[in-house]
Amino acid sequence: MDAERTSGPDTRETTAAELFLRALHEHGIDFFLANPGTDFPPVIEAFARARKSGAAVPRPMVIPHENTAVSMAHGVYMLTGRPQAVMVHVSVGTGNTLNTLINASRDHIPMLLIAGRTPLTEGPAHGARNRHIHWAQEMFDQGALVRELVKWDYELRTPEQAADAVARAMELMMASPRGPAYLMLPREVIGGSVTLGNAPLARRAVPATPHPDPAAVETLAHAILAAERPLVIASNSGESAAAVAALARLAERSALPVVEQNPRFLCLPSSHAMHQGHQPGPLLRDADLVLVLEADVPWIPAQESPPEECRIAHIGPDPSFARYPMRSYRSDFAIAGDTATILGALDAKLAELIPGGDTRIAARRERLARRHRELREKWTTDGAAAGKAEAITPPWLSRCLREAIGEDAIVVNEYPLQLEHCPRERPGTYFGLSPAGGLGWGFGAALGAKLAAPDRLVVATLGDGAYMFANPTACHWTAANYDLPILTVVFNNQRYGAVRRATLSMYGEGSAAEEDGQLLADLSPSPAFEKLVEASGGYGERVAAPAEVPAAISRALRAVREEKRQALLNVICRY
Repeated sequence: MDAERTSGPDTRETTAAELFLRALHEHGIDFFLANPGTDFPPVIEAFARARKSGAAVPRPMVIPHENTAVSMAHGVYMLTGRPQAVMVHVSVGTGNTLNTLINASRDHIPMLLIAGRTPLTEGPAHGARNRHIHWAQEMFDQGALVRELVKWDYELRTPEQAADAVARAMELMMASPRGPAYLMLPREVIGGSVTLGNAPLARRAVPATPHPDPAAVETLAHAILAAERPLVIASNSGESAAAVAALARLAERSALPVVEQNPRFLCLPSSHAMHQGHQPGPLLRDADLVLVLEADVPWIPAQESPPEECRIAHIGPDPSFARYPMRSYRSDFAIAGDTATILGALDAKLAELIPGGDTRIAARRERLARRHRELREKWTTDGAAAGKAEAITPPWLSRCLREAIGEDAIVVNEYPLQLEHCPRERPGTYFGLSPAGGLGWGFGAALGAKLAAPDRLVVATLGDGAYMFANPTACHWTAANYDLPILTVVFNNQRYGAVRRATLSMYGEGSAAEEDGQLLADLSPSPAFEKLVEASGGYGERVAAPAEVPAAISRALRAVREEKRQALLNVICRY
């Protein structure tokens, strides 16, 4: 196209949709994950033209369910740090995204969620309404469906705005704290004509992440130095390898015990001597200083709390969790900014403050290292004992997975995997469900991780409820169609475990407890999940005895690694 230009202005026309796709590519978006509808014709035509002309645009991918598409975009970002585009069908498609969009919002995952909008006009205009559904699908305020979950929402008003709308979305999505954006494309507008022009598409600088206040860092460093029983509780702080390394240095230098509480990322290698497991209770009860690293719920106040005299510091891009309507944790220190930067600054300040040969810190380091070894020995013993039980349990299945998948495998866990028995060592090898808990995320996120890292083993560990929620037929089709061979392991206890536990926690002596909390939690009889993956050309196997687990995992991994087929293990568990 450039070779055809004259020395004057380029007055040739293109469509807003073509300009829009070009802008997505220019802003680093690799994949266009689409669940299409009658609002898509201008976008489809733009992709077809790009295919003929060789124009650079994102890769278009048909994803048969909206939640799968959103979760895949989430998974790609987890691995690459690059936001992706998801496009769905007007109001009805937008409604279907809400479950996993909530996950992305609470996890600060930037993605551009795009939806068509019912055509604006009823007359002869190009792109006007010409299908029966175009009247019923219109809403007074379609953006209201997602407005509480996104950082920005907008409806494209003129074709000339197509590139600017992408730039605006990216500018706001990537600003700290990050999050999704929502853009609506009326069919007449996105199908309208625009002048190509000679000017390159302009990208906007993302506002720099706020730098931590040096005075606040120094004050907190002095508090850490003075503390006798400090504790770090981390949940979301391991998003970057830099943050994992910074926490490892700080914890070692200052002898800070670290508890990974419901981690969504690996925050500290499991073998680090200061890693103190996943339950804060024993250390929290005696703490005199707690550093809360991107943990929205570091403890549940009705169940356990630090002593009244304990001081609490909250650290992260949004230490106040401003989008949570109520969150009443005490806060004596709050430092906003990039977590890796804050931890690095604290470590540098403590390097200045800690005297050489500090016996107090050395003694604490040795005590915590001993506790770390004892915890790991207990987990090893308990895991081995679980293999001798009559039924398969999560500790045994988790242990068997650890021994089979290797340290470089990417694990996407939606609830059941137990990190005590499947410890992870490397940043970027563990991802857990968002704190919002929108069920059905894990399968799609694992597919997104595989899309981003095609040469690595990706393992999705799911409960049976989470697997069914994920629209597994759509997920298996996607895996087969786009050559995304992952291993899915279903911890199948034939129930909604979270529902049962919640019921028993409130009514442990009530009528519901007489039925073991199974009312409205029972998912039996369980379908033959292994047959669903076979329908899409994958390998499936049902496993029911502890002794069968290692060999079954080996067979499934052979299918994934050597045959390049997706595989699923339907593991009948008791828990």
